[in-house]
Amino acid sequence: MKYSVLLFATALGVASVSAQTAIPAGAPADEVIAFDTGPGNMVIDAVTDHLFGKLYDRDGRIAASGMVLEPVVASLLRAPFFLRRPPKTAGREEFGREFVRPFLKLCGRARKQDIVATATALTAGSIALALRRFVLRGKRFGEYVVSGGGAKNPTLLAMLANELRPLGIKIRSSDEFGLPSEAKEAAAFALMAFETWNRRPSNLPAATGARRPAILGKISYV
Repeated sequence: MKYSVLLFATALGVASVSAQTAIPAGAPADEVIAFDTGPGNMVIDAVTDHLFGKLYDRDGRIAASGMVLEPVVASLLRAPFFLRRPPKTAGREEFGREFVRPFLKLCGRARKQDIVATATALTAGSIALALRRFVLRGKRFGEYVVSGGGAKNPTLLAMLANELRPLGIKIRSSDEFGLPSEAKEAAAFALMAFETWNRRPSNLPAATGARRPAILGKISYV
């Protein structure tokens, strides 16, 4: 059986978390796994802004010129969020300022480029950790489809590819399947709106932890 795993990150330059969905080919909805894996672009953007006065690391150039502080990444991946079982979600509460301050402290007097590279490696490492710990578990996966802002960062994708290569998983872009990576969220909300308009549930209790399928949102007329 083939599996696809999708990495979601919001638009380039916007602080975001990363989420992944494991979709077994031809399997029922209750076998779909989906949860937030970690900081996505959030920590990368925050440290790039703090150290370089730039909203984000365009094309991953800063990270590409640095060296990863491996002990820092290893230490951070022991944080409670990464070890907690899904379903789970993340946001600024987990990876906002309260996370970035100790992250910078752990990096000490390292070069600015090294700190951005370390933040990038943290994102890639958190995704791979989530895959190994909560998704694979004896199952076979073939592809990891990426979309959103993370798909525009070649350095992040290279680090992620290195993490996934030993698992036999190939990275592909959602663009290859006709869905522009920048349009992923717009398409998702359009689909949910369509289901709501037609009075059909569009949540997956197995992924969200909800008690039952539910019609999402509300139609209001003004």
